[in-house]
Amino acid sequence: MVHVYNCHPFASQQIVQVEQEPGLVCCGCGVLFVVATGGCKVEAYSLEKEGCPLICRFATMGTVRSIQHSKIGDYLVTIEEKNSATYLRAYTNWRYQAEEKARVGVRLLGHLLRGASVWGGVQMEIIEIPLSERPVAVSCCSVTGDLLVGCQNTLVLFTLRRQNQQNLNQSQQNPQSPSSNTQQSCSQSQGQTASSNSNLSVLDFERSVILHLPRITPRQVALCGGYVAVQAELEVLVLKLEAMFEMKAPEESSDTNKSNYLEDEIDFLLIPRHVELLGDRAKDCDIPVSIEKTGLEDRGQYSLSYILFRRFSPEFFQGCSVEETHLHSLQLYPLFTSNQSATLDEPACVFCFFSLPNAGYLYSLKGGVELLSAYQYPEKVLEAVLTDHLLHVITKSALQCFTVRCSAVAARIEDPYIDTTMKACPPSNLEVCALRMQLFIGLRSVCVYGRHVILLSTADTETPEETERSTQRRGLELKEHTTLTGIFLAVGLDPTTTPALENLLSRPLLSRKWTISAPKETSKAGHGWNIYVVDTVSPLTLYQEMVEYSQRYAETSPQAQSLRHLLSEAHLLLRASVLQKSRQQQNHDPTASVQTDGQELEEAVRQNCAQLGDCFSRGSQKDCHLTLPYYRMSGLSVTEVISRNRPLPGSPHSYGPGFLFYLRHYLLEETEQNLSQEAADEVIHIFSQSEPSQLISVCASASMINISPDRTLRILQHLEDTTCVSVPLTITMATLMLRLGDLPQYTQLMERHAEMLLVYGFIEEPRLLLLHVEGGGGEDRHAHIRPTALAQQLAKSQPGLLVAAMVALHENNKVLLEQADHVFKELGCENCLQVDFWETMLMASSQDAIIQELLFRVASVYIDRLTNSDTHSSLPHAAPKRKSLKSADDLISSCSHYGALYPWLTVLSPAHTTSSQHQEALHKLQSLLCGPSLSVGSVVPLLERLSEETLWGFSLHLLCATRRGQYGSSIEKLLDRCPQAIIAFANHQLQDKNMVLWWQKLLPELCNRTRAAAENSILLAALKETLVVVAMEMSPAEFLELIPDDGTASYFLPHLLTCSQRHLMT
Repeated sequence: MVHVYNCHPFASQQIVQVEQEPGLVCCGCGVLFVVATGGCKVEAYSLEKEGCPLICRFATMGTVRSIQHSKIGDYLVTIEEKNSATYLRAYTNWRYQAEEKARVGVRLLGHLLRGASVWGGVQMEIIEIPLSERPVAVSCCSVTGDLLVGCQNTLVLFTLRRQNQQNLNQSQQNPQSPSSNTQQSCSQSQGQTASSNSNLSVLDFERSVILHLPRITPRQVALCGGYVAVQAELEVLVLKLEAMFEMKAPEESSDTNKSNYLEDEIDFLLIPRHVELLGDRAKDCDIPVSIEKTGLEDRGQYSLSYILFRRFSPEFFQGCSVEETHLHSLQLYPLFTSNQSATLDEPACVFCFFSLPNAGYLYSLKGGVELLSAYQYPEKVLEAVLTDHLLHVITKSALQCFTVRCSAVAARIEDPYIDTTMKACPPSNLEVCALRMQLFIGLRSVCVYGRHVILLSTADTETPEETERSTQRRGLELKEHTTLTGIFLAVGLDPTTTPALENLLSRPLLSRKWTISAPKETSKAGHGWNIYVVDTVSPLTLYQEMVEYSQRYAETSPQAQSLRHLLSEAHLLLRASVLQKSRQQQNHDPTASVQTDGQELEEAVRQNCAQLGDCFSRGSQKDCHLTLPYYRMSGLSVTEVISRNRPLPGSPHSYGPGFLFYLRHYLLEETEQNLSQEAADEVIHIFSQSEPSQLISVCASASMINISPDRTLRILQHLEDTTCVSVPLTITMATLMLRLGDLPQYTQLMERHAEMLLVYGFIEEPRLLLLHVEGGGGEDRHAHIRPTALAQQLAKSQPGLLVAAMVALHENNKVLLEQADHVFKELGCENCLQVDFWETMLMASSQDAIIQELLFRVASVYIDRLTNSDTHSSLPHAAPKRKSLKSADDLISSCSHYGALYPWLTVLSPAHTTSSQHQEALHKLQSLLCGPSLSVGSVVPLLERLSEETLWGFSLHLLCATRRGQYGSSIEKLLDRCPQAIIAFANHQLQDKNMVLWWQKLLPELCNRTRAAAENSILLAALKETLVVVAMEMSPAEFLELIPDDGTASYFLPHLLTCSQRHLMT
């Protein structure tokens, strides 16, 4: 569907004063090139100056049948005829003819001129480009300046080369040396005539690759940044040609299983059906392509990939017969984003456009092939030209403009935030619209440069040959009609009584071949001709007219689809202007059209976004989400958005779904701007009327800090009365009571529900506890999380609930560990509640990385508490001022990471020998070391701060040594410091694979120490217990080996007897 809007895109027009009747026109770099009817003279006119004055004129070597201009290199390329032969020629340095310097150099491709004439730099050059086949079409790449030539069944690619004086000398001495390939725009070429001759550069071309297409005859070709397009009568094929520096055999399309449309023996032609193959599917078309190496300076191979194939079936439509149905206006159009350089980067987007007489098609080629727009023309279109902003088409009697979607594609490539809640852009497949047309007489061709649309018109557009061909066609159609009528009557069918048969007979179907419309020749009569330069209005002016036009829809139907579509068209127009302006600034283009004021353009974008936001805010539920990004892009404050969406007094319309969607997300995400009390109360009123279920979330927003507690409490109380009691609602009401200072009512509300239900309420609405504000960076990167007033109150009155809630929020991915730590620091509880939070997290978390981090943290805290005396209570982890929420026994019984204390630890650190807080920290640290999870190696450096002089300090070092498997040294240290604990230590630690240490280490140590201190009852008792264990585990012979030579027999005999008895029993 094509929308039609009565907006006028044209500002003014002027007629170019041409002396002879024009036959062909083209334009580029601010210049209009006109080929006279005779075809042997080219005139150049300036489009940038008033009245389009003549710049220069020069003669060609033959009759020009086709002419193209290249912006890169500022050269002309022509297809010429002379003496029944066709030639391809390039004209460089043509601007020198403006200085009336008549010297012209003529040379072959690759044969650079020598001598003073070259270094003088004052002559135009004509480069003869030899071809083995007759050229039928030519195209210049707007990105690289390369040249693509279409012949009967081949495409030949020529690479643009540039030689300066130094390179020329080298190439003359070494013909095999490669040429340099640099780009030079036409603006640089214009200043070349004033430059010094030493900087003179000479253009040349190098034949790069030849593509063979045996099943397609090119009528038009196009080239852009490696993309090659070829257009036949009813077929379009787009290929991607890439230079590969690895020696790889090029892929060729196989002829196997391909359809070969052959003519039948009867007098009918098999009509090809419609085919559209995109992307990888395009290789399945029946057109094989092969690559021929040129053998000239090949430094690698070319790879070929199919991008797009489209075949049409000839159809009749009003104003155009079947034989006149053929494709035209093939164009590859590049588009650069604002952060790209046209001289250094590949284009971010490449578009392909082609047209039938009744319809045009625009495809996007990069990042996936996609049909963007299909243009349905109201009448037969002769030619079309695609630009950044508009598509210009001409019919026999009118110039008309259609909108394009190129900027929508470029916007999504340039900005990754498009199509998010941050930014938006109308879709690239938005239906196109037609603008007001401008009437002319006898239009023949069109070309565009910037805001200048050049039209060629002739009053007598039908040649005698066309008149004769029309007469013959009418006679053939009459014969076909008579034949078919007779066939139907013979089988008993009367076509006059059947509308379908009558419609069929109105179409020419029996002609053996489709008549191919030859290019129209210029009328010899010369009854009238003109060249018009029509200037389009600036994009801002057209945008303003669209806005004025949209007011009609806004007044009659604010939710009309046409209003939204027209505003979207205006948005894309502005986006194209922004891209064009940034590109001109980056390229420092002096030939650019009048520069749009940047601030005015930005203001127009913001205004348009606000209008689109208004449109979507009142629209349907389907697109209401677009309200948020458009209002954000408009820069409007939430107060301004609210004022734009207030219902009119007496209006039946309430707040739209898009506006409510915007408010919800603004209150959820916005953390910088606090609403005034008036605005906050209005927001509460809006949601109480439209979405009462969202009131809790609204009240919890950081932006709503200034709401009136009394008024909001009345609304929430009414909500509770009309619905039911919910935990988040109760907490919200308690928060407002706290703001009013009513602590008894606050306490009553908080006691309505059990603590676990309150935790679930905080999970449902975390912002009741945590306030998200802007800020935080560097070391304080989590400073954007703040505790609310409710959290501060809970830290004083219900610390257990606060800790449980924070743990639940972390486990439900509502808050990060570092953010929770920051909250406790803000509360001033880093020495108590923060440690309680870590201990509770160890009970709840199942993530190994977090568990290891928390184990290290709590172990560090316990060590700090043990090392810091009461005089250092101000240190970060000094002894807490209040009792911990979890005792050591609680943690041992409920947390698997805390292990039961080893029995021998009670001997080393008996209870009540230190303060209760010191004892608590010691038991928790000992429990961690007795548990299975703590990595001992990570805490050993921290334990170096603890002295071994005290038994409790010694116990911790001994625990670490035991956990690391150092049993031998542990036995020695324990016998030195506390021998009364050795048996308890051995009974617990020396088991299973460590049992051998009883007789290998412990027994010899005890014997040696008892020998030195025979009266030591503790050592004697330990020796006796050790002998009992050894006697139970060893045979009599092994036991005898262990008895020392100087031992008393009476002391060891009972144990030997016990060992022997046990051995006999087993």
